[in-house]
Amino acid sequence: MLAHTDTGAGAETVVFGHGLLFGGWMFRAQVEALRRRYRCVAVDWPAHGDTPAGPCDMDTLTARAADLIRRVGAPVHWVGLSMGGFVGLRLAARHPELLRSLVLLDTSADAEVPATAREHRRLALVQRWVGIGPIAGRVAPVVFGRDFLADPVNGPVVGEWVRRLADGDRAGIRRAVRAVADRDPVAAELGRIDLPTLVVVGADDVATPPDLARRIVAGIPGARLEVLRSCGHSSSLEQPQAVTDLLADFLGSVPTSARRSGARDQ
Repeated sequence: MLAHTDTGAGAETVVFGHGLLFGGWMFRAQVEALRRRYRCVAVDWPAHGDTPAGPCDMDTLTARAADLIRRVGAPVHWVGLSMGGFVGLRLAARHPELLRSLVLLDTSADAEVPATAREHRRLALVQRWVGIGPIAGRVAPVVFGRDFLADPVNGPVVGEWVRRLADGDRAGIRRAVRAVADRDPVAAELGRIDLPTLVVVGADDVATPPDLARRIVAGIPGARLEVLRSCGHSSSLEQPQAVTDLLADFLGSVPTSARRSGARDQ
């Protein structure tokens, strides 16, 4: 089973799926705030955090996430950032009975741009042999926004990200990067999603730009879009209070029928 943290309390459960190269820790601010009302479960994908390396293509991750949800008790609210959003989209389209609602942070329903995928594979190979240190300066501007990186006060967060990544399984991380780079699109499945859905994206996200978020919103009936100014790809860390406030507002607004059955009110 996927390693995860679990606050173990709350009438409803929120499951958090993190982005590539991070871990469940990237939602710590949101978990701390929401745990007073919800049971909060934050997963670690394979080769991230406390989950050992293993297969990490999106269909496999979706199956493992579905198994975890059944164990903790479906339906749940799913909050997924980037790779966690890739999984969330698949869960919502293919296993709607497992979800009460869907929150997508800085993610995409499309395949990776070929040139970007090639660059990610190249950097993953370098990381496999020399670690993250020599290429952190190349990767950080992809996973964090320019304003966030420019402010010295955020140095400890970036440093923590580097340290945690350096401690990870290099071969497993390379496999995860390749799985993201090679993922299939799910844009054609968006119309099957019939859940209350919130889509959030940083205005300065270069990994999954706002246009990709708008494409998701256009494909999911009733989905709501929020764009965070001066924010990059890792919104839960870059603007933790803004993300927490959006989550609290959205989760509290999920219709009663969606809470019971995982379906949108008709």
